[in-house]
Amino acid sequence: MRPPVRTIVSVWLATIALLGSGFASAYNARPKLIVIIVIDQFRGDYLERYRDQFGEGGFRLFLDHGADFSDCHYNYANTRTGPGHATLLTGAYSDGHGILANEWWDPQKKRMVTSVQDDATKLVGIASTSPGSSPHNLLADTLGDELKLATQGKARVFGISMKDRAAVLPAGFSGDAAYWIDSKSGAIVTSTYYRSELPDWVQSFNEHKSADKYLNREWKDANGRTLRSTAPGAGKEANFAQLIGPTPFANDYEFDFARELVTAERLGNGPATDLLVISLSANDLLGHAVGPDSPEMQAMALAMDRQLADFFSFLGRQVGLANTWIALSADHGIAPVPAVAARLRIPATVVSGDKMRAQVNDLLNAKYSTGKTTEYIKSFDYPLAWLDQDAFSAVRIKEEDAERAAGEAMKQAGLRGYFTRSQLAQGDIPNTDLGLKYEHSYSSHGGWYVMGVPAPFAVDSPTGTDHASPYSYDTHVPLAFYGLPFQPGIYRTHAEPTDLAVTLASLLGINAPTHAVGRVLTEALSPTRRAESGPPADRPSRSPKPQEIKPASLVTTAEVAQ
Repeated sequence: MRPPVRTIVSVWLATIALLGSGFASAYNARPKLIVIIVIDQFRGDYLERYRDQFGEGGFRLFLDHGADFSDCHYNYANTRTGPGHATLLTGAYSDGHGILANEWWDPQKKRMVTSVQDDATKLVGIASTSPGSSPHNLLADTLGDELKLATQGKARVFGISMKDRAAVLPAGFSGDAAYWIDSKSGAIVTSTYYRSELPDWVQSFNEHKSADKYLNREWKDANGRTLRSTAPGAGKEANFAQLIGPTPFANDYEFDFARELVTAERLGNGPATDLLVISLSANDLLGHAVGPDSPEMQAMALAMDRQLADFFSFLGRQVGLANTWIALSADHGIAPVPAVAARLRIPATVVSGDKMRAQVNDLLNAKYSTGKTTEYIKSFDYPLAWLDQDAFSAVRIKEEDAERAAGEAMKQAGLRGYFTRSQLAQGDIPNTDLGLKYEHSYSSHGGWYVMGVPAPFAVDSPTGTDHASPYSYDTHVPLAFYGLPFQPGIYRTHAEPTDLAVTLASLLGINAPTHAVGRVLTEALSPTRRAESGPPADRPSRSPKPQEIKPASLVTTAEVAQ
């Protein structure tokens, strides 16, 4: 009979008290394993909102026995999944790591491309003609890359997620593998960037149709009320992302695979510290549809609490919690559903990105090509517009003028303001908090673009909600640590997600990632670890733009280190 979680937690704490806070170094496998949990779309206030309803061993492992930074905010405006995951593991913002969106317009290919799509690779694990994925668009290395370099490849690094970008970007250039879930079949897949075929244990996992056990099930809340069903409709094929994705069963499936990975790869049993990043995507798929204040989101959080407790219990048995450090964060928050906010007389609005794009194109046609219909805005992911530089070049408009004209049209269409790619590249921004957030959002990827400044609580979703703003509901995320070096407590000092990789690198005795701008969170470290230099230093109000490095050179370095 399995002992109750409360008993397991007590044993862990007693063990830690006996061991003390001995010297840690990645070079001698102390700790044996670092696990970073990234929850896709999990606002920072959720931990306090549901604190009294959490059980032992899940979120309370961080809240009661770990270091919880309750005032953690992204200091940029492009609060999306790709940028968030890149930021957490590089310790940099988009102006350092280069990932400014989930996808962008490629002026050479004349189409939208994703942040990790790599035409030079293929998918492994399913029969598909679609390209594979890799970190080739990253312009900075990651915590895992530095761990690999420091240990001459002895450390093992893995990323897991439902989404390719949320597995690939955290795993970095030298990761042993990034695994994600095929949205249709639920099969675990990877890319030829990592290996030509799946390991035997992954093939076995897929052959057993491990995802199918979550089909034809009902998700019920604590009162027995059915919230969703994973049964396919009559005559319809089962689709993992649509049926299982927005339920806690998707997280169960990810944790099933994570247990298999830890066991099969013997993580935590090597000569150097291993790293596992698990990104849980179900919260995001559900949250877009129902918003942060719904009963479903509450039920998802409570289910995740139990899932984390079970997984941490597994790590305790497999590796030992005294030998493991665990970190928790999220890639972004979420805005309230406009209808919910409006009931409280908050001026929330629904905007239509398609209509705004059409209106901006009409205004630009009236300015540059009267009587013609030209697509000057090629794609619009509210509030970010991708320009067709060929269309502007045809009427002899240079980039800076084209972007400014598009920005002014976006203001006329309802946005509060804008920042152009040219403006951000030159650092020509106001020295304000908002200006700094947009400077941190800059990337050289994507051709010509304009970043619009939306009004607070304005989202492009007719029924649900979205994220992608510089406001607190999108930037506020958890940041918490559990392990020997961390002094338990709630820390109200300001922190940023960029601090995660820098703090862990410092504790491991390795270099921080190449473009990291975070700080070591010394206030949360145990007395033997705490810096002697006093309180945390203020962050600069304006950070210098990091020098870009070529991805090819990073790949070469990583390969040499293996």
